[in-house]
Amino acid sequence: MLEAATMAIDNLLVPTRLMYLFIGVLMGLALGAIPGLGGLVGLAILLPFTFDMDSFEAFAIMIGLISVTSTSDTIPSVLFGVPGTSASQATILDGHPMAKKGEAGRAFGGAYMASLLGGLFGSLILALSIPVLRPIVLAFGSPEFFMLGLLGISMVAVLSGNAPVKGLIAGAIGLCVGMVGMDPQTGVLRWVFGQLYLWDGVPLVPVALGIFAIPEIVDLTIRGTRIADVPKERLQGVLIGIRDTFRNWFLVLRCGVVGVFVGAIPGLGASVVDWFAYGHAIQTEKGANETFGTGDVRGVLAPEAANNAKEGGALIPTIAFGVPGSASMALLLGAMTIQGLTPGSAMLTKDLAVTYTMIWSLAIANIFGTVACMLLTNTLAKIAMVRINLLTPLVVVIVVLASFQATRHWGDLWSLLFFSLLGWFMKRFSWPRPPLILGLVLSGIIENYLFISISRYGATWMLRPIVMIVMVLIAVSLYYGIRNARKQQELQKSREAQIEHEQSGGADEA
Repeated sequence: MLEAATMAIDNLLVPTRLMYLFIGVLMGLALGAIPGLGGLVGLAILLPFTFDMDSFEAFAIMIGLISVTSTSDTIPSVLFGVPGTSASQATILDGHPMAKKGEAGRAFGGAYMASLLGGLFGSLILALSIPVLRPIVLAFGSPEFFMLGLLGISMVAVLSGNAPVKGLIAGAIGLCVGMVGMDPQTGVLRWVFGQLYLWDGVPLVPVALGIFAIPEIVDLTIRGTRIADVPKERLQGVLIGIRDTFRNWFLVLRCGVVGVFVGAIPGLGASVVDWFAYGHAIQTEKGANETFGTGDVRGVLAPEAANNAKEGGALIPTIAFGVPGSASMALLLGAMTIQGLTPGSAMLTKDLAVTYTMIWSLAIANIFGTVACMLLTNTLAKIAMVRINLLTPLVVVIVVLASFQATRHWGDLWSLLFFSLLGWFMKRFSWPRPPLILGLVLSGIIENYLFISISRYGATWMLRPIVMIVMVLIAVSLYYGIRNARKQQELQKSREAQIEHEQSGGADEA
């Protein structure tokens, strides 16, 4: 373990790889400061450029990007009351009131330092988990990994909003898209419709760009306005916020634990981690019920520590079991596929140096990101002043070139167009998109493990203890996900009926 960790840091400290890491950090900071984009779009754009990189360079730039979007997304949350990403929603509750009171610098100082400590804590937990996970993963066989793949899709599906059935359908569509092309076991062509382009399957890159990047750009372009104006005065009080972080070190540590735990649960991740931490702070901090929501710095420290720690937690199931902790991790799995890496036992044995490279990249990227944010906050804030209409042509050109880079075939552009339309309609009609891309990423792994399981064990593979436990987990997650969705729908209908009744009663009285 120690030898692999030392080898990884030696590999990462090569100047070109550090340069890639720093480029990823700068991209992540810029994307986090623009509300509505975030790391998912950046990863989708970066994915095709990893073809010509080695594993260390590829994961350095990608980990660098996703590590710091939760650091710079504090800027629009505090200054404008607009979340930069879904992981910074709770930061608004106290961060924006602090800015209104002239304490924006203090909020930023606390947020940046809490983000740094949370990110380093997540890296530490990820590193410490490897010796524990290694014997567990090595005890798993093809049946267990097949069931874990299904568990990942089911968890992401049922936790992607109030429509778990839509999430399951989207995951199934992703599996079907992944089965296009030549059967790896029999060589039979499936759903290629006479197109040579489809013989090797649908490339991941055009699908990811079409499903995630283009719909977000189109949505922002339709709105077409700048987010807000940046305050003219310099942001003061950063050092006070840093001291606040160390005065409340135990709160930051606890929220770091919350972030790692939530990040490690597939399907939860960014959408809820800040609320979990914020709720924990309200329940445990003295006087929080009276001061939270009015500009209490502790209300900034809690979510910011958690949302940076979540990346270390999300990498644990992604690397060890091939079950992504979030949509970003699904794209990271795609990068593993491009690099010829297989999640699971291989990442904890022969490719252990690559795994430790991710850990070191996560830690160093958080340091780079925090220092850069402290130096460039005013500059990054001005990004939000640019009208998205001016950025759209540049972003679309990059997306098209990135898509064509996948296989350098004109079919990539048709795939991009098709999946862009599909992604737009899914966004427009509230269909969750992460399950689709996850189904595509895991389809080859799931099919391969299923074939091996049946060939080696026959039907008895379903009677293995871990397989049966995972089956129960899938059934329980689907049951509670669908039941909670129905309860929320019934509650929404009752609220609408009550509002309609009150309005009609008021009209009768008039």
